[in-house]
Amino acid sequence: MTAQRSAEASAEGPEGSEDPQNLPSDDLCRLAELHGVAPSYQPSADRTVPASATALTLALAALDVDASTPAAVGAALAARERELRERLLPPTVVCWGQAEPEALAALPSGTRLRVETEQGESRADAGRLPLGVHRLTATAPDGRTATSHLVVAPPRLPTPTGRSYGLLVQLYSLLSRRSWGMGDLGDLAELATWAGRALGAGFVQVNPLHAAVPGAPTDPSPYRPSSRRFPDPVHLRVEDVPEFAYLEDHERVRALRERAGRLREAVLEKGELIDRDAVWEAKREALELVREVPLGPGRRAAYVDFLAREGDALEDHATWCALAEVHGSDWQRWPEGLRDPRSPETARARGELMDRVDFHSRLAWLTDAQLAAAQRLAREAGMPVGIVHDLAVGVHPQGADAWAQQAYFAAGMSVGAPPDAFNARGQDWGLPPWRPDRLAESGYEPYRRLLRALCHYAGALRIDHVMGLFRLWWVPQGRPPTEGTYVRYDAEAMLAILVLEASRAGAVVIGEDLGTVEPGVRETLRSRGVLGTSVLWFERDWDGDGRPLPPESWRADCLATATTHDLPPTAARLTGEHVELRDGLGLLTRPLEQERAEATADTGEWLELLSRLGLLRGSHGGHCASEEEAEIQAVHRFLLRTPARMIGVWLPDGVGDRRPQNLPGTWDQYPNWRLPIADADGRPVTLEELAGAARVWGLVEVLREGAARRE
Repeated sequence: MTAQRSAEASAEGPEGSEDPQNLPSDDLCRLAELHGVAPSYQPSADRTVPASATALTLALAALDVDASTPAAVGAALAARERELRERLLPPTVVCWGQAEPEALAALPSGTRLRVETEQGESRADAGRLPLGVHRLTATAPDGRTATSHLVVAPPRLPTPTGRSYGLLVQLYSLLSRRSWGMGDLGDLAELATWAGRALGAGFVQVNPLHAAVPGAPTDPSPYRPSSRRFPDPVHLRVEDVPEFAYLEDHERVRALRERAGRLREAVLEKGELIDRDAVWEAKREALELVREVPLGPGRRAAYVDFLAREGDALEDHATWCALAEVHGSDWQRWPEGLRDPRSPETARARGELMDRVDFHSRLAWLTDAQLAAAQRLAREAGMPVGIVHDLAVGVHPQGADAWAQQAYFAAGMSVGAPPDAFNARGQDWGLPPWRPDRLAESGYEPYRRLLRALCHYAGALRIDHVMGLFRLWWVPQGRPPTEGTYVRYDAEAMLAILVLEASRAGAVVIGEDLGTVEPGVRETLRSRGVLGTSVLWFERDWDGDGRPLPPESWRADCLATATTHDLPPTAARLTGEHVELRDGLGLLTRPLEQERAEATADTGEWLELLSRLGLLRGSHGGHCASEEEAEIQAVHRFLLRTPARMIGVWLPDGVGDRRPQNLPGTWDQYPNWRLPIADADGRPVTLEELAGAARVWGLVEVLREGAARRE
């Protein structure tokens, strides 16, 4: 969900929804705006495209607003205008620090306030409140009352101290000689400890580790999870579970170890793809055996604390997992009574499956513990940030979150992107959007708990498609993305909750703000201490001559990188192999020669700038084995010349890997999310080999040199 929105797509002009037979009336547009549904959008600064009447009507229907006829529109519009005119307070009010919120300043003179704080205090005014989400009651002189959630957040997140560089990696792709066929949390802890102590790295950023929807096969994309709240136990290092030590002599354990070895060798020696399902099957069998070992009193107390901390959310998640084992992973096809997480039928089934509910609860506990251990080891290794976790933009419609939180999701809608100059058809990501009205009414409870859970074990949080805090493109299910429309969220409240929870955990926040971003969004995020994301190949003077942006012109409040998981590795970009790959898969929308020429010209401009700045030093100096390696080092010297607070190195770039981990626009044509890190010849490289690779160390020396020069 990143740069495919901006650079790797078609350059055709956008199609719009400008069907004169389907244009909305003025009243429908007004009604839509009052509910946060945009009646138009701008694919470019000089063009406005109206949303269709159908798109507005369906989006409003997903918010329980009837706009099916002109009479219904008139009635709904009158009701909404009356509601907004008469209400004292919105459902959620934001207070930044001790500044008085506008909503409180606008209350009638003489209005009495009562605040029940998150900490359990009762106060007669809203002054000097502690940080948190409180309950606010207002009583006007005319007798009207209103109750609202009052979010008190720090004005901004603290800026990361100093400057750091770190590694970016898809965890599954990082196999060690101890992993069971895919990278795991033991490998993450080992990588972080080595990178912190030996490389002086400040962080390691990984892909989303959210729980996946089980299936045959499982959807391998980490950006379409079953749950964002709970991690996937497939990432567990089984041997690091304390109870596993008591099973060392178990006959089935020896057989499982041999099976794990075969899975590992299939990837590392035979060149096969990572088989997530086979890995999970082996780990699940091992974890079933682990569960037979009684917990000691201290361990049991820790488990009970975890159950209490996670509460109903964990019980819902574990119940969904248990029901999915019986009825399949698509809850919308379960027996009708089980589709409602609060029904008597679900309560009865939970009781009958309590043993399985406990199993899945325990898996969540074990995974949470290993995630926390990885962060602790990263900080002990000297990393100022530690592990950077990735928050996906949404969840799978068939998964646990969509089942447990149905009231918060917009029925019949999917998140996507509108048509623009790069993709004339728009995009549908297949993720149900949260309802902004229900979030506000709850004080953003599910969002708040999600952030709190992730920040518990994160040194920093990367927010995928951070623009979604402001608005999302809603696509009616069964219709093309061109027939969607933007729906706005209360960005102030979403940001306040984010700043509140991240500041409580001491976590840095990085927003993925690549692609089309509406005016003011980046400035608002920066004002609250949220870093942006800058990728070298996209940093050009778009308002001027279009040439590569010199390093001193880059923004400071960002994570700067050469590439991402959705883009070609740097070696492929420099050689043009990414064009050949897309051509071989039939993904080009223009003639091959035209694509080649454009890619060559783009790369050539960057290499010319690197050379002019004295950063391209050739392979003769003893630090590089090839010109390609010298160019990759030059790219990172350039990043170090920018004022960016964080510099990220795509770990596969350290060994010359050519293959992207994800190729946007493909499904079964390309092995997305299933490739191990490999060298320039496609040979898989283990974590142990990475730690000793001369090419990796050559790149590290560049980073160290740049860091020393900054100091």
